[in-house]
Amino acid sequence: MSFPGGSVTESAEPVELIRLDDGVQSVAVRVLSREGDHCDAEIVIESDFVNATVRTGFDADDVRAWGSLLDAVEEDECDDEGAVFAGDWPQEGRTAYITFVADDPYLVEVRDAPGTQICVRVPLDLDGGWIIEARERHAAALRALGA
Repeated sequence: MSFPGGSVTESAEPVELIRLDDGVQSVAVRVLSREGDHCDAEIVIESDFVNATVRTGFDADDVRAWGSLLDAVEEDECDDEGAVFAGDWPQEGRTAYITFVADDPYLVEVRDAPGTQICVRVPLDLDGGWIIEARERHAAALRALGA
């Protein structure tokens, strides 16, 4: 998969690839610009305790990887083995990233590993339909990015 050239979106609003929101706090990934297969983005945390933004970046393969992570979470939720699923996006080490932990409550860790080394943990009480919304947002982002 690759992205065609051009702007990310026709509107002035950034494309949101990810939004995990429980009505009290949220973590989102907003695409700011694209050059070839690389997207510059920001991870945004909003809560009563902390509001923060950190720059990140990803490519077309990472967009596909987010869909695969959603698949793995959904499969894990149907599994009764008791292990808690956790996955990183985008791949750890290159840029700031999130670790998604499918526990009760869900937990999103935002890590600025190559930069400040700061990690912020955000517990999210996501309702049962969150994964459907996440898949719809993923598909819309793919369309907006021309993938």
